[in-house]
Amino acid sequence: MTDGIDTADTYRFRRVTAADLPLMAAWRNRPHVLEWWGALTVERDDEKLADPRIGVWIVELADRPFAFVQDYDVHGWEPHPFSHLPPGSRGIDLYIGEEDMLDQGHGTAFVREFLRRLFREGVPAVGTDPNPRNMRARRTFAKAGFREVSGPVITRWGEAILMECWPLNTFSRAELR
Repeated sequence: MTDGIDTADTYRFRRVTAADLPLMAAWRNRPHVLEWWGALTVERDDEKLADPRIGVWIVELADRPFAFVQDYDVHGWEPHPFSHLPPGSRGIDLYIGEEDMLDQGHGTAFVREFLRRLFREGVPAVGTDPNPRNMRARRTFAKAGFREVSGPVITRWGEAILMECWPLNTFSRAELR
């Protein structure tokens, strides 16, 4: 993805920089994020900035940062629960950091826009692996076009429901142009 290009909708995805780390640390310490992402020592945000397998993004609405999304190479770790997906496939994880932005449809909307961008770039499929008890995330991903493909499994990152999204199962050809 190109840095800082506004989407056709109202969401903007910009690359995370070192200057964003304090904001992300504040978000990660909020109970609704901490519950599913764990302590700041788990999947350290500063390490992701230097990892070429991972794209890290701040999501903004009307110039207000409110969420985080990462996309990653599903073939970059062995074993990986999405290693069966075609080469070039990505995985995504996200959270909404600002509590007042929860339960308003923003998650579904920005996930769909993010997926559209990935698919336009030629990504063949996208996987995500929310915790089975995280019903908010599961509903968001399902509304955005993901389908559950595996019941609860144990991965190296914890318990997960495996969900996949394929471009033509989610978007019309016109939406992908």
